Amino acid sequence: MCLAVPMRIINIQGSKAQVESGGLEYEVDLSLLPEAALDDYVLVHAGFAIQIMDKKEADETLALFQELNDLQC
Repeated sequence: MCLAVPMRIINIQGSKAQVESGGLEYEVDLSLLPEAALDDYVLVHAGFAIQIMDKKEADETLALFQELNDLQC
């Protein structure tokens, strides 16, 4: 199964961005979303930002991930 995770852009350097979610930070490629900006929420899959999301949608998705995680424990 493939999964894409909402993350917030905290820094941009050219076509690369530092993103964070849940205290974890990653570097992702913004080549598919050159219009992405600082503090945007993006859907990240396989190291690429593939979609810009609004904060409400990102929060709802992350809450669902948390619910799934809670069911596993």
